[in-house]
Amino acid sequence: MAELAAERASSAQVKELAAKIKGAQDPEITMMSGWLTGWGNPVPDAGVSAAMPGMDHSAGSGHPMPGMMADDEMAKLRSASGADFDKAFLTMMVTHHQGAVTMAADELAKGAYPPARTLAGSISTAQTAEIAEMEKLLSAG
Repeated sequence: MAELAAERASSAQVKELAAKIKGAQDPEITMMSGWLTGWGNPVPDAGVSAAMPGMDHSAGSGHPMPGMMADDEMAKLRSASGADFDKAFLTMMVTHHQGAVTMAADELAKGAYPPARTLAGSISTAQTAEIAEMEKLLSAG
């Protein structure tokens, strides 16, 4: 979602926030992918939903990943631009971050791998702050 903002967002604040989100999430994804590879587990394809309709990761599709967008939601975001994109992006990213905070809380409560617990704490703190920032932007717009 964050990659779309550079071309489609009208607000400089949304573009900056999206770049910040992408900058934070890319290393997190790399770290978690490395753990999975090291443990001999497959790494989920982040592009599956976009490349293969019907394979979305939304919780509504029965997938256990809260905060993931459904194919139709992503299609709507990809087709939006300007202020419409800004509102859709912020709304969807709040949901996405809320899902990440939920998963981080679960890891903090039940996780056994110390580096994953540390990462979960960092994700929870950062994304909770970003949710507040996005909600502020939504209420101002």
